[in-house]
Amino acid sequence: MDMKRLIYVGLLLVLLIILVIIFFRKGGEERIKPASSTTFPEQEPLSEEPEETTQITLFFPSEEDTLLHPEVRDIIASSSVGIQAKQVIEELIKGSQNGYISAVPPETKLRELFITEEGVAYVDFSREIQEKHNSGSSAEISTIFSIVNSLTYNFKSVKKVFILIDGGEKQTLGGHIDLSRPFLPQHDLIAN
Repeated sequence: MDMKRLIYVGLLLVLLIILVIIFFRKGGEERIKPASSTTFPEQEPLSEEPEETTQITLFFPSEEDTLLHPEVRDIIASSSVGIQAKQVIEELIKGSQNGYISAVPPETKLRELFITEEGVAYVDFSREIQEKHNSGSSAEISTIFSIVNSLTYNFKSVKKVFILIDGGEKQTLGGHIDLSRPFLPQHDLIAN
């Protein structure tokens, strides 16, 4: 009986090996072939037209006085106030092109910006705005109202600006001005 079992197990193994070989040979032959009539749609060429722009006004402090001086720039037009507001802040971070003082340290990054239905713009900066900031109350006022006035001047839907640093509220930017509340624009700081 042991011999019969051995023959039976041997036959099963041979049959199993044959089935495995057949399975793998068939699997190797079955390949997905693209239909010869399949064509891919041609991509439209990229538009050669320049993107539509819109003019905005930024406000920078000057070494000559304590006022904020306007500087006009072009940004990419968008139907979203939030997208355009982000561009305004990015342009402020780049600094003045007319020789004014940069109110925001150039190492600063805009982390996020969103605007509520009530018209409060929350602007979240990286910690460099605080760590690399020039000291003094006038420098702090210039930075805050350069941001606030630039946003409220360009976007009528923005009524107030709340400044955040690294995702949260900070007490002050440089030890002088309370950042725990949103700021209204100060038009009297703008030079004529």
